Amino acid sequence: MAMEIDGYIAIGKIVNTQGHRGELRIIPTTDFPERFKTMNRVHVNQNGQLAVLEVEKAYPHKSFFILKFRGIDKMNAAETLKGCYLLIPKEELMPLPDNTFYIFDIIGLKVFTTDGRCLGEITDVQQTGANDIYLIDRESQTPLMVPALKQVVLEVDLAAGKMIVELPAGLED
Repeated sequence: MAMEIDGYIAIGKIVNTQGHRGELRIIPTTDFPERFKTMNRVHVNQNGQLAVLEVEKAYPHKSFFILKFRGIDKMNAAETLKGCYLLIPKEELMPLPDNTFYIFDIIGLKVFTTDGRCLGEITDVQQTGANDIYLIDRESQTPLMVPALKQVVLEVDLAAGKMIVELPAGLED
C-alpha cells in the first residue's frame, strides 16, 4: 500500500486535526501501521519543503492514528499540515517475507511470458482482497489484468526490472 514520493515512502496521510492541542489524525498508507507507535521522527513534504518532525506521542483511534509532533502545540499550527504525507527513507521500510514486494517496486516492471514475449509494463496494482491484480499497459490494446497468483507469476526480478508470467488460457482474448 505504501507509495513512493521523491525517493521517500509515504506511510500515512494527515487528514485532519484532533482536538485543540496540535494532535493530527493520520490515515495509514502502510501495511504496518503499528510502526507509528515506535517512531521517533518522520519526514513531511509541505509545499515542496521537506521537514523532519519529532513524534511526541502516537496512538490508534478508530481507523486512524493520532500523532502529536514536538513543537506543534495548537490546532492552528497543526492545520497547516493537513493533506501532507508522512514520509520515511527507503532504508526504514519494514522487511517483507520472501517473494513479497512493495507495490511501488512492482509498478514499472516489464512483463514477459515464459516464451519471452513482452506483454507490456505494469502501470497499476489493484488490491481486491482475495489477490492483487496487475494492470499491464499494452500500448495499442486495452490493459491486461493479470492476477497476482503463484501459478501465474513465476518470477519477479526487481534488479532486471521484469516479471515472468504464465497466463491462464483465454486471459489475453
